[in-house]
Amino acid sequence: MLDKFRTERFSWILLIGIIMLLFEMSFYDGGVVFFLILAIGCIYAGRKRLPKSSGKVLFWSGIIGLSLTILNTMAFRFFLLALLVMVILKFAESKKNPNRVEPHLVQTLTDGEEPVYIKKSTFQNVWFGRQQTPGHVYEWNDINIQGGIGDTVIDLGNTVLPKGTSVISVRQILGNIVIMVPYDIEVSIHHNGLAGAVNIFESAEPRSFNQSIYYQSSEYDSAHQKVKIITALAVGDLEVRRV
Repeated sequence: MLDKFRTERFSWILLIGIIMLLFEMSFYDGGVVFFLILAIGCIYAGRKRLPKSSGKVLFWSGIIGLSLTILNTMAFRFFLLALLVMVILKFAESKKNPNRVEPHLVQTLTDGEEPVYIKKSTFQNVWFGRQQTPGHVYEWNDINIQGGIGDTVIDLGNTVLPKGTSVISVRQILGNIVIMVPYDIEVSIHHNGLAGAVNIFESAEPRSFNQSIYYQSSEYDSAHQKVKIITALAVGDLEVRRV
């Protein structure tokens, strides 16, 4: 029901934007139509003359003109405002209503002799929303996700890690990443961030831009149980703490 509501909302935004574009093209002295035709004509003529210098000038002039014409329309401003409002609403919703995902185990058999076990990952790739591990004991699976906007919270205190190296890989555009690691587990952390702070076991890096940080605990190489953490954030903070 919620997905249907979101689809209908997006359809209404698209319909209103198209109506605004047609209205602007019809009643504003034809300026938008003229510049659109002129820009498309320059692009077409430029492509015909490539790779000559005159072709390059016409082609890129058309691209720039077309971009500026679209950016200057009311429809584009409406789409931009609607997108901004939707992002803000989704981000606020993700803060209030975190999404708890329960792991499921499904066993299927192939036509061959070997059984195939299909496990649904605790985390999924999402554009919007907060994700976190369940508040109760759950079965561990390596995590490899990418997301858009929202926080990601991973608590390793409610699971049993297998022997060897467990992997956590999170790539995200906007939001914070919080990872809680038991005291007896060794870790290595490789983090890349464009803007944001990093706090690893009480050691804090101030907010900075375009940083790459690598951390490895002292007994990591010889440990029987360890976690390899790889994170990438455009804007947001990384926190790794003990539990």
